[in-house]
Amino acid sequence: MDSNDSSDRCLGLYTSLYALMKKRIAISACLLGEKCRYDASTNLNSKLLDVLEDAILIPFCPEAYAFGTPRPTMDLVEFEEGNRAISNVTGENLSQPVIAYANHFFDTYENIDLFIGKDRSPSCGVCSAKVYDKEKNLLSTKEAGLMTKEVQKRGIPTIDAEKYGELL
Repeated sequence: MDSNDSSDRCLGLYTSLYALMKKRIAISACLLGEKCRYDASTNLNSKLLDVLEDAILIPFCPEAYAFGTPRPTMDLVEFEEGNRAISNVTGENLSQPVIAYANHFFDTYENIDLFIGKDRSPSCGVCSAKVYDKEKNLLSTKEAGLMTKEVQKRGIPTIDAEKYGELL
């Protein structure tokens, strides 16, 4: 066996191990530049992406998946049984498709090391989603979105994109 063959094999092994050691981060797709917001715009965060360049980024957007883009806005509204995502156009409860997407996403992508949500999103805001009462009076600006609540049930660390940026 040639010594170059051995070193090439070892280099390949080290490269594979390095890939295994990379952090697997679930991140709001709009932060990556995908035009998946309600108005078909983006929240591209280049500074955040520069910091995460060595991570394995796994994009998600429950609202775009469930309702398409563009789409009417929705707000989190407090009910006795918990917060619900309510369409600002029809008044319809849109929670179930978001929760179903979240469960499917995290059943599909196991071993996530970190969840970075888009701050203030009713789906993926971590500690910045707004919650209203049924009359649309603001109750809180520090809540978790519906997808984030599912993530937190699984014990995956979570952070809002803007808070992550403050840590840099």
